[in-house]
Amino acid sequence: MTVRVERQEAVWTVVLDRPETRNAVDRATAGELAAAFREFDADPAAAVAVLWGAGGTFCSGADLKAVAAGEGNRVEPDGDGPMGPTRMRLGKPVIAAVAGHAVAGGLELAIWCDLRVVEEDAVFGVFCRRWGVPLVDGGTVRLPRLIGAGRALDLILTGRPVGAAEAHRIGLADRVVPAGTARAAAGELAAQLAALPQACLRNDRLSLYEALDGDVADGLAAEWRYGVESLARGAREGAARFAGGDGRHGAGLG
Repeated sequence: MTVRVERQEAVWTVVLDRPETRNAVDRATAGELAAAFREFDADPAAAVAVLWGAGGTFCSGADLKAVAAGEGNRVEPDGDGPMGPTRMRLGKPVIAAVAGHAVAGGLELAIWCDLRVVEEDAVFGVFCRRWGVPLVDGGTVRLPRLIGAGRALDLILTGRPVGAAEAHRIGLADRVVPAGTARAAAGELAAQLAALPQACLRNDRLSLYEALDGDVADGLAAEWRYGVESLARGAREGAARFAGGDGRHGAGLG
């Protein structure tokens, strides 16, 4: 198992645990992530979840070595997203505890969460830009809603790294904490939320999303459509370049 769940009263911590790949997500891991969050959402005793990556990296994106080997993640117009839970609308909040890199699909997982507690040396970025691998887990839909279209285009088109201070300034990070403390800080925040009256908290959260979303379903469908075209036009070749050693940052960051 590459995903485990640790429970402390009403707070669940979903741990992505593939440190040898800098927590890159392959097909099996995506399924485990989706299953963990379905279980969280269905459990009446669970109130808030924290998503955290073991080994000093939040998530480096899809496992491009698996993609290059022809064993890529699920890419279908309905059902779970390639990274797992990214098409789900949960009824309860999730907090991303971000250490190290949250890039490509890892960035998409982070912005799928409601809040992001980010270590001061963490890095965000659409690093998949360099490999011709598209955003197909809500990145083109959620990022502009979170930080505005202009800033989202900057990140999406350039694929440049974004440090924690800039992420906080533009609204990508909600809290910046010292290195090594994101999980504890996110857990403390989760416990604070779990102690509040839950029916009102959850309904206000859902009301906000419904007011913002508009045509999110249409946006996700369009993202998938364009993403599939990109995958057919060279993403496999980019993943092969990455797997062949062109990536400067190791096994993940796709």
